[in-house]
Amino acid sequence: MIVAARDADRFVANPPKGLRVALVFGPDSGLVQERAETLLKTVAPDLSDAFNVADLSESVLANDPARLADEAAAISMMGGRRVVRVRGASNDLTELFESFLDDPPGDALVVVEAVDLNEVTGLRKLFEADEAAAAIACYADTVRNLEGVVRDSSRAAGLSHAPDALADAASRLGSDRGVSRRELEKLALYAHGRKSVTLEDVRAVMGDEAEARAEEASDAAGSGDFAKLDLALERLWIADMNAVAVARSAMGHFQRLLQVSEMVARGDNPDGAIRKLRPPLHFLRADAFKAQLRRWNPERLGEALDTLLEAETLAKTTAVPAEAAVGRALMNVAAMAKAVR
Repeated sequence: MIVAARDADRFVANPPKGLRVALVFGPDSGLVQERAETLLKTVAPDLSDAFNVADLSESVLANDPARLADEAAAISMMGGRRVVRVRGASNDLTELFESFLDDPPGDALVVVEAVDLNEVTGLRKLFEADEAAAAIACYADTVRNLEGVVRDSSRAAGLSHAPDALADAASRLGSDRGVSRRELEKLALYAHGRKSVTLEDVRAVMGDEAEARAEEASDAAGSGDFAKLDLALERLWIADMNAVAVARSAMGHFQRLLQVSEMVARGDNPDGAIRKLRPPLHFLRADAFKAQLRRWNPERLGEALDTLLEAETLAKTTAVPAEAAVGRALMNVAAMAKAVR
């Protein structure tokens, strides 16, 4: 059976009685692990308990397929129900699980963790079609989901968030639930002993505010948004951000736009090309980045880079005030964005 995304967290926290087999899969490996462990702990609260937990990998099952049925049928030496955890599964295990699902031995709960799987073949199709099994997809968090994750993490630590701190914390988290949890653990530790998390706490622990402002300025310039660019630059200068660093950040942004633009010209689709960027683009910037990609072409991106390089040179080698040189260059780039429809 298919477990809808909106029901996934409730399902793994309180699975139906008699559930024997579940597949937890998706591109968010941190969320796959989190939901799999939540489901496993409904039967075996201590996942390090060797008497009640069998922890297997795909390679183990590939070398010894009978191990799955043996572990599922085994009786706990300490009493109670056992769990079998299968990590790193792929479609190579489809035939094994097809046989297993025909007549699952024993009463253990078997939870299979897998990467993103094709919806029309292999394991995913098998588990979705079997009414006695569960298929639980784990997709990247949205901003709304992340705000819930922040609230839950803070509540567990006995903390609350000011509204601006909640929004800012969510905006700094990414598309991997495991990484998000670690960031929130650091935040809770930083605020230990207090009742509330402030915006200053978030910015102190979860990221470089100046870097975020520089990215904001680059996005505004690339979008041709003069008002947002003016505000972002004002904030950067108030924060004493080095103007040359702002120019270099903008050049890095436009170089990434050029890189993706060239990949698209060679036949990649925009989403696939963006996923190849290293370091990866923060998912909250993806829509703005794609909008800029549609606006610019490689030739004009080269001109923008030339403009920014000239501003950096002026800032470093002449008496022209650095902030003025870089600010004017970014405004000129924003004007180019308006013209390159």
